[in-house]
Amino acid sequence: MRRTRDEVDATLQIAKLNPAELLPAVQCLGFGPGASAAAGGDFCLLELEPVLCQQLEAGCSMVIRGDKDEQAVLCSKDKTYDLKIADTSNMLLLIPGCKIPGQLKMEETHCNIIHTEIFGFSNNYWELRRCRPKLKKLKRLLMANTYEGPDSQKEKDSNYSKYTTEDLLDQIQASEEEIMAQLQVLNACEIEGYWRILEFDYEMKLLNHVTQLVDSESWSFTKVPLNICLQELGPLEPEEMIEHCLKCYGRRYTEEGEIYFELSADKICRATAQMLLQNAVKFNLAEFQEVWQQSVPEGMITRLEQLKGLALVDRQSRPEIIFLLKVDDLPEDNQERFNNLFSLREKWTEEDIAPYIQDLCGEKQTIGALLTKYARSSMQNGVKVYNSRRPIS
Repeated sequence: MRRTRDEVDATLQIAKLNPAELLPAVQCLGFGPGASAAAGGDFCLLELEPVLCQQLEAGCSMVIRGDKDEQAVLCSKDKTYDLKIADTSNMLLLIPGCKIPGQLKMEETHCNIIHTEIFGFSNNYWELRRCRPKLKKLKRLLMANTYEGPDSQKEKDSNYSKYTTEDLLDQIQASEEEIMAQLQVLNACEIEGYWRILEFDYEMKLLNHVTQLVDSESWSFTKVPLNICLQELGPLEPEEMIEHCLKCYGRRYTEEGEIYFELSADKICRATAQMLLQNAVKFNLAEFQEVWQQSVPEGMITRLEQLKGLALVDRQSRPEIIFLLKVDDLPEDNQERFNNLFSLREKWTEEDIAPYIQDLCGEKQTIGALLTKYARSSMQNGVKVYNSRRPIS
């Protein structure tokens, strides 16, 4: 049954509300025959921050990503959000065509009664929380079939998995921009439409070709000409691989119409250290530093600061040692990461642990805040150190 104006006025009087203080238009809500709960699965409510709402209204799309065994995330073009169900004690009503006070013009709705039908209702909604993109899987997929060169037997075997951009967007829980940025971090390249990571030995082979050419031509590492590199090294390796190597280890620039690369000494020294450390469980630090300096191109200076997030120095042992510990190989989950680190070493200085937890920092979060949450501090020989808040088995 639909309410009359007299019934509305009587209700206002019982509620002791002054009609003069209200808009004359009245919206009477009623459940229609098709009204259903959101829990039924026909629809769900999603709370959006203003920026995301504007993007949707502008025609941008968003994607929910995740396999059956993964917690679903929602991805915009450049950000990733956790999806969490939030319960509310207030019933949320879905009312198509419902007008808010600002839409009701007094002159058009004088003494008018608007009967509005409730389409559905819910006691919960999905809320979004900005999260780090889940990118460990990206490296895992690509490392399962690394690129060893055009003549490798693996390239003739069709049993190895390869991934296009669309494949990665379908399987990785991250936005498109975050995935593409991580592909650059991993030094991945697109070969015949598939994203590949170069086998480290093959990558070092390419780098060795470049550095030997620079030495033989007496070029400066700050000005390596692309065209001559391709001409000289083209008979040895595919030109696209030579250029990819230059991009990985240098900065491209143009001067007088010619393309040059400024090679990064830090990147080359870091890669050389990884080559030396990858086959050794532990390396005497003093011996390593001597061999490392001898192994890099002449004119480049090696420094331990170049190895942050790649190798760890143990100064408590005698003699001091260094060993490979790559941040890329550590767990993605915060607690698991700290458990892993504290199982390797009971106490850490902030300087030592920072490279291994920096990537865990969210927006506006600091390394200090992470350490406060997951570690306990103490003083050891006048130096602040951190150990686990929970027992490590």
